[in-house]
Amino acid sequence: MIKKFIYSQKAAPYVFIAPFVIVFLIFWIYPLSNSVVMSFQERMLGQVPKWIGYSNYKKLATDTVFLQAVLNSVKYMVGTLVLLIPFPMLFAVLINSKIMIGREFFKSAFFLPALTSVAVAGTIFRLIFGEMEGSLLNSILSVFGMGPFKYLKDGTLSYIALLTLACWRWTGVNMLYFLSGLKSIDNEYYEAAAIDGASAFQQFKTITMPLLKPTTIYVVTISIYAGLAMFTESLMMFNGNNSPKNIGLTIVGYLYRQGIEKNKLGYAATVGIVLLVVAMTINLTQLAFTGMFKKEED
Repeated sequence: MIKKFIYSQKAAPYVFIAPFVIVFLIFWIYPLSNSVVMSFQERMLGQVPKWIGYSNYKKLATDTVFLQAVLNSVKYMVGTLVLLIPFPMLFAVLINSKIMIGREFFKSAFFLPALTSVAVAGTIFRLIFGEMEGSLLNSILSVFGMGPFKYLKDGTLSYIALLTLACWRWTGVNMLYFLSGLKSIDNEYYEAAAIDGASAFQQFKTITMPLLKPTTIYVVTISIYAGLAMFTESLMMFNGNNSPKNIGLTIVGYLYRQGIEKNKLGYAATVGIVLLVVAMTINLTQLAFTGMFKKEED
């Protein structure tokens, strides 16, 4: 009976999707629903949970430190979108062009930083942007009679430092996404455009960009989530979760502070739920704006 069920054509689809459904329920639905319940509780390790209703959400709405963490995360997300969408796309187009020499070398060189541990990368960049005169960046600027600067104690300079780390790590990854998208574009489009006298820029504008739209939307979607969920980079850059005047505090960093450092699990769960809502709202809005929910016309 069991063998007959396994080899049944009607049962086969359910058998194949069962592992995904089980993993999804255990590692996503259950933690999410548990977090929602925790957000309405005063919950600490070793203590009995206490139901407090919407108190955590009311407190969060007036929590100035949390609002600063949200602002920091949104600023970081916007910065990564501005830098890590157009430049990787241009690099991908350049590497994919026929005139490019050493194509495979540049692919490897751009992707190599992504293989580096975030902890190692954050430590290296903390040393580069150190406030001592002997730090790498201050040493270079001293040649021009500038500095030393305390990069990680200034809001704008620390923001630039975090964006520099993000670009160093993720430019190659996004570039490979765009390279994959370029490989799916038929070369006949470019040949026809060249015959009609279209310049390289015109081909990029009228052929490459429209046909790269699905890849671009995917990269934007994951970049929005990655920007809002950034934590380890800031933790390593500032050598802890307590940056000066919270200039490097992110939403996830604030969640970590409340849940792990202060043992306020219910309040931390509230922060997590708000982060999920913010990320989903932004992503669904940009997907609707780009027309991903519209049915294709025959």
